[in-house]
Amino acid sequence: MHYFSFFRTFAPMKRRLLYLFVIFLQLLPLTAWGQVNENTNLDSQYGATLGKQNPLPGDSIRVNSEDINPMPVQWSVDGSFGYINTIKVDTMLENFSMRNLNEGATGHYNHLGNLGSPRISHVWSDRTDDLGNQMIFLTPYAFYKSPDSQCFTNARLPITKISYFKAGSSVSKEENFGLYFTRNAGKRFSVGFDINYLYARGFYQYQADADFNASFFASYIGTHYEAHGMYRYYYMKVQENGGITDDRYITDPEAVAEGTRQFDAKEMPVLFDNSGAAAFNRNRSHEVFFTHNYKIGFTRHREEYVVRDSTKTDTIQHEDFIPVSKFIHTFSIQSNKHTFYSSLDSSRNVSNWRYANTYLTNNFTSADSTTYTSIKNLFGISLLEGFNKYAKAGLTAFLEHEFREVSLMPYDSLVAGSGMETIRENEVYAGGALSKKEGNLLHYSALGKVGLLGEALGQFDFHGSLDLNFALFGDTVQLVARGKVQNKLPAFYYRHFRSNHFRWDNDLDKEFRSRVEGELSWVRTHTRLRAGIENIKNYTYLNSEALPTQQAKNFQVFDFQINQDFRVGVLHWDNEVVYQHSTSEALPLPDLSLYSNLYLNTYLAKHVMHVQMGVDVRYFSEYYAPTYTAALGQYNLQSEEDKVSIGGYPLVSAYVNVRVKKTRFFVQMYHLNQSNGKYFTVPHYPLNPSLLKMGLSIYFYD
Repeated sequence: MHYFSFFRTFAPMKRRLLYLFVIFLQLLPLTAWGQVNENTNLDSQYGATLGKQNPLPGDSIRVNSEDINPMPVQWSVDGSFGYINTIKVDTMLENFSMRNLNEGATGHYNHLGNLGSPRISHVWSDRTDDLGNQMIFLTPYAFYKSPDSQCFTNARLPITKISYFKAGSSVSKEENFGLYFTRNAGKRFSVGFDINYLYARGFYQYQADADFNASFFASYIGTHYEAHGMYRYYYMKVQENGGITDDRYITDPEAVAEGTRQFDAKEMPVLFDNSGAAAFNRNRSHEVFFTHNYKIGFTRHREEYVVRDSTKTDTIQHEDFIPVSKFIHTFSIQSNKHTFYSSLDSSRNVSNWRYANTYLTNNFTSADSTTYTSIKNLFGISLLEGFNKYAKAGLTAFLEHEFREVSLMPYDSLVAGSGMETIRENEVYAGGALSKKEGNLLHYSALGKVGLLGEALGQFDFHGSLDLNFALFGDTVQLVARGKVQNKLPAFYYRHFRSNHFRWDNDLDKEFRSRVEGELSWVRTHTRLRAGIENIKNYTYLNSEALPTQQAKNFQVFDFQINQDFRVGVLHWDNEVVYQHSTSEALPLPDLSLYSNLYLNTYLAKHVMHVQMGVDVRYFSEYYAPTYTAALGQYNLQSEEDKVSIGGYPLVSAYVNVRVKKTRFFVQMYHLNQSNGKYFTVPHYPLNPSLLKMGLSIYFYD
């Protein structure tokens, strides 16, 4: 295989590392690993649990003794109970060019412009995991994925997927390289690794991003015992430029240049730019995740009659294991280090960059740092659904414990890392889950947990969903209801933090949220309606000085979304409209967010080539969006003195996606409509200018 052409643009050291991984990849097929029987991927018990995408635990016990298609089967596992959720093998062509957009496929995210930069969703319903996520320095990055996003694979043959995305010239290039490899060692055990490297030099000055992650994973699926394990490493480095110094370089460049010229993006002055001054945010993370369970049950005998010829019938005896209950253990370790460095000091002639407070040194911020370690254990026992006709639902009980250790900079040290203060916390929860996954008409799931000890005392979290599926006028209709009630302590770093420019020790109240949501969809007409309302008390946010603040008064967020896709032959038109309203200025949201994609989707060359080509647009209405504070790597409210609105600008792109067998590639003209306008998604941080993007993804089965 000719992989090496992908690596020519990488830095020499990183290129050597990638060479080593590819050589290792080439040697793997020569090892003496076991192979799966050609007609079997997984045992019958695994085939029974696969195929259900449920957020809560609960196993199906339907047993299918027939061989499963030898094509790859891929899945992820629930981060709490290890429940298996099937996912589609990543060979789909549709919207392939949108996989690498920092604003997301439908444009829900505000970001700093550069690929890999910190982002925040302006659609409230996307922020489902922000409450209680302790490591707030990782949450703004799309590059960071939680352990339950890891893709496991079972396949007859080894699988390799290589992807490469590129945009821009040599001085402003964006690149993203991915390598995924997995293979089986016997029909029950699989192992693999997943590597991603992102490097974006930036189209504006001092705006480079460099992100790397590597994960090694394995799974075992047996009749009684199942196990999934993963180790993942992250390194993310973002150079901060503070945004451009004058928005008129984007909105009215002729006024800045007095009508004499236009400015290239690299010529626009940025806030953190003076005699080589620089600022960086770095995040390192090590994660270990392991979940396993053991099932107990009974054996059911059955007979299968096979007609050999017109005069003789054979009887085949089968023994099917029927699980009744299972014992669950999930274990995870997360170790993170966050660092901020800035060479800006009081002697430099840089206006408006100074922070309100400086606690350690006026010269420069040598290395603000904090480390965070979390160790979690969950023990549960489940009574499984469907082992007899009276077991109409699955029931789970569990205990969960988390230990946290956080190191903070001291109040008076000038040297990073010296005399770090350590704070430890413990949380113990007890909970239960009820779920019904079987059948085609009605499914439901509910989970609740209550804090018993430590910081968990007084906290609780209850959420659930119900879906009803029925036929109506020849169409399939699905009705979904969801709800949640949460009373949770704000994340650790909202309560305690120390750095050169920011420090706080806050006694914050628990944040209370309750939400109800309904969704209605029609399969034939490609229509989906969703509406929700949420009540929030003690909302915790970063104010205009980037300090944690709580709004004690209740307020509400209402959101409504409609997705409507149209099909006329090969002509497709996909649309999404989101309307939302927040009753508090502490949570600014645009009233309207739109996405529309008009394209042709067809096959050419006797169905050998699949082609999608079209134009899409992303838009959100004007609002006072959160600004970005580099010294924290976080989004916060704008100050009243220099408040600016953003939005009201459509982002238009044209693209062509092509798939030939197991190879996909795309060409995209991003920001096709660039003009003098407010193309900001964060105050003072413009979008990238018009540029050509290309990408390639290849699957190998050998």
